[in-house]
Amino acid sequence: MRTLLSAQTPALILDHDIAARNMARMRDHIAGAAAGATLRPHLKTAKSLAVADMLFDGAREPITVSTLREAEIFGRAGFTDIVYAVGISPQKLERVAVLRAGGIDLKIVTDNLEMAQIIGAAASDEPLPTLIEIDVDGHRAGLAFNDEGSLVEVARALGTGFAGIITHAGGSYALSDQASLAHAAEDELARSLHAADILRKGGHDPGIVSIGSTPTGYSARDLSGISEFRAGVYMFCDLVMHGVGVCRIEDIALSVLATVIGTYPERGTAIVDAGWMALSRDRGTHWQAIDQGYGIVCDLDGNPLIDVLLTQANQEHGILSVRDGSDAKLPDFRVGDRVRILPNHACATAAQHARYEVVRTGSIEIVNTWERFGGW
Repeated sequence: MRTLLSAQTPALILDHDIAARNMARMRDHIAGAAAGATLRPHLKTAKSLAVADMLFDGAREPITVSTLREAEIFGRAGFTDIVYAVGISPQKLERVAVLRAGGIDLKIVTDNLEMAQIIGAAASDEPLPTLIEIDVDGHRAGLAFNDEGSLVEVARALGTGFAGIITHAGGSYALSDQASLAHAAEDELARSLHAADILRKGGHDPGIVSIGSTPTGYSARDLSGISEFRAGVYMFCDLVMHGVGVCRIEDIALSVLATVIGTYPERGTAIVDAGWMALSRDRGTHWQAIDQGYGIVCDLDGNPLIDVLLTQANQEHGILSVRDGSDAKLPDFRVGDRVRILPNHACATAAQHARYEVVRTGSIEIVNTWERFGGW
């Protein structure tokens, strides 16, 4: 029997029970808020066929991806309804064509006229289904939701390939109270539907109205009018999502297992064999009300140690100490002791690892090892 005491460290630990609970929570919430709409989970964090099988109970349902490699691997595994939710570039169209020729209904995304014209020209024989990205909160990419001229112009350039619109309410990650999150969810919906109306009036029917983010997913109460909702990190949750206010600490399904390799009581520190190569450089909680350093330190069962953080990270060294201003004491660690570290950003931390070591809540037995992949 393999356990967290015998596993090589650092290792990525997935609590199966917590992840299952998270998956059910979002599925049930969207089913209630968006009757008739599809939940199209984003698998960019998971990057694992085993996680996808868990998510869909072995079925092959619509998914979202962030790389063409994800589309290729999930496509070969039988997922044929895929949205590649990153703006396409000309050099990638050949790979897109190969995927579509292989029977995968891959839909791509753009937010500019230049690329729309290239897509339209490349798809002269067969339409290439393309979603226009809409900016609903100024967070990142997309055409302004009320830019009538640009919306209609881009749709016209896409021709019969115009398939609908897509948004991502990434600005919600900067919020932390329920009223603001609810407002963001309302804006995301209203602005997406406004853009869809503009396109309809211009003679371009958006068959797909695709919106989503984990914070707005949990905050939305009525999603009438959309065809699908996308979210991804909800499966695992992380400290940023906790800071946003959409999950509890006990809802975080991922952790990094590390071994103590040095103790320095005179400095109030200990060192583990998990640095930024195991956890990533992501410091997303630095901008939130509570800074969690590089992660919250837990015991082997996953219970947080009071105010103990991984406060500094070198490539392969992580330094543990007590949160500034706390009266807590660093535990009397000994070399060889093991801890689990809850990550700031599940996506970035998972990307550092080639596999998940799967456990059940309250047990240190490793019940499975699930491979994950990377690349673009």
